[in-house]
Amino acid sequence: MSDFLLVHGAWHGAWCWRDVLPRLRHAGHTAHAVTLTGVGERAHLLSPAVTLQTHIDDVIGAIEAEELQDVILVGHSYAGLLITAVADRLGDRIQTLVYVDAVVPAPGESWSSTHTPETVAGRLDTVRATGGLSLPPPDASVFGLAGEARDWVNRRQTPHPFAVYQAPVEFDALRVGRRRRVFIDCTQPALATIAESRRRVQREPGWQVLELATGHDPMVSTPAALSELLLAQAD
Repeated sequence: MSDFLLVHGAWHGAWCWRDVLPRLRHAGHTAHAVTLTGVGERAHLLSPAVTLQTHIDDVIGAIEAEELQDVILVGHSYAGLLITAVADRLGDRIQTLVYVDAVVPAPGESWSSTHTPETVAGRLDTVRATGGLSLPPPDASVFGLAGEARDWVNRRQTPHPFAVYQAPVEFDALRVGRRRRVFIDCTQPALATIAESRRRVQREPGWQVLELATGHDPMVSTPAALSELLLAQAD
């Protein structure tokens, strides 16, 4: 049996894995989800002191607290940066990295590095209204959600700490590349801000690329299909 740790993307929390965790556990695996500092049920901790290192430490702390070994580390969207950094720091303790429509960084890049200049400028504009504290959440329709699913996500999203947006992540690409790496590409609709990551995993060696015909929040829109892909990574 395997140890799963699920890490949400921007504006989300552990809540977004509600329909995935029971499926992994029902298959006999250990499965946990972490909420990053400053969002979700930890939104009251939002402050300028929340940095990219804070979020990396959140993930490492969850692995340590739950005593997870040979971890299948799953990162959605923004959390691609975090799982990359954690794999660099924890080495052989991480078995597999699963990037769910996630940012795939190069050493020294930030979350914003894979965005177009227009996207970066737009996000900088929105953050000014918060005094530089946070990025307001978008309407969940941009993730391909509609109806009750869209409303559910909109009710739960919280502003995301802005200090993480342009902070570079440093790691040894060779060390991370020794881990098994899977990219789950959500294609209908494909989120534009993940376009550069999609190109990278197609041209760089060592990646297994899987597709889901759904939007950017597959844990909400197609939890059964996403769970099947995750379970396929387990021993």
